[in-house]
Amino acid sequence: MRQQSKEEIIIIGAGPCGLSSALELQSIGVNPLMIEKRNVVHSISQYPVYMQFFSTPELLEIGGVPFTTAHDKPSRLEALNYYRSIALRREVRINPYETVIDIIKSDNGFQLVSEDRFGEQLQYSANYVVIATGYFDHPNLLGIPGEDSDKVSHFFREAHPYTGMEVVIIGGSNSAIDAALELERVGAKVTIVYRGAEYSPSIKPWVRPIIESLVAKGRIAIRFQSRVIRIDPRTVTVEHNSGTEMISNDFVLALTGFHPDREFLTRIGVTIEPEGYPYFNEETMETNVPGIYLSGVVASKREANEIFIETGRFHGRKIAQHLQSKIH
Repeated sequence: MRQQSKEEIIIIGAGPCGLSSALELQSIGVNPLMIEKRNVVHSISQYPVYMQFFSTPELLEIGGVPFTTAHDKPSRLEALNYYRSIALRREVRINPYETVIDIIKSDNGFQLVSEDRFGEQLQYSANYVVIATGYFDHPNLLGIPGEDSDKVSHFFREAHPYTGMEVVIIGGSNSAIDAALELERVGAKVTIVYRGAEYSPSIKPWVRPIIESLVAKGRIAIRFQSRVIRIDPRTVTVEHNSGTEMISNDFVLALTGFHPDREFLTRIGVTIEPEGYPYFNEETMETNVPGIYLSGVVASKREANEIFIETGRFHGRKIAQHLQSKIH
């Protein structure tokens, strides 16, 4: 194991909320090291290629840097450029493609063990740690036969590869509906399987009439109060009130959401409340382990999507304010 630097603060995760935390800490005179298991703002790079944000650009801004766009809502590409440019121009210290695998409490702070993309283990020491890990590596699994087959994906990137294919989409959120609309436009035969009795109230108001019209015209099929119970090479079995149905199928998009890595938090000593979310002080973002803080979706209490960039970006400010008196 190779010994690395001694740091004041290490931030685990270089997503928008982690970057925001780094900028807030820079503003109080600390230059933290960020360790990111993939690339900067990896979560956004996983979004559908042509996605536009629901939020307006000013709600995605971090570090007081204006987010300019010619459109009402910024695109995925614009967001990638915005956050990447901030990281470069503010000279944020980021170790990409390196995974933190353990945090050990020591007499004078913490020892962090990581693994780089070549499999070499590295060790750092830090006085404080900010955990800003996202959730895209942890999809909500269905626990059904066939879920691990190659035809199943928990991500939707773009519609083109599904042209002319029979696709089942599991879920009824915005991501599922948006995927269904894009797939229909490229000639895929789409069936949405959703456990709800009607359309989700979270669907964007300007999108709902479009999906309702396409379903009414028979261009997209939807099964309400239904769930997929089995995935086979050429079919999907769906269970609903009137029994079971076998649907001819080429691909499955299981867009059932994601969750933060609670197991890692438990392993390093962070208390998980009976309701299933990690304990932290809402004023400071500090956990029950003194010196370990949470930022972003890892601090979500019930659903990962309750914390967005527009709210999680303020976690870093709370952390910086709390640490300012301790460091200086």
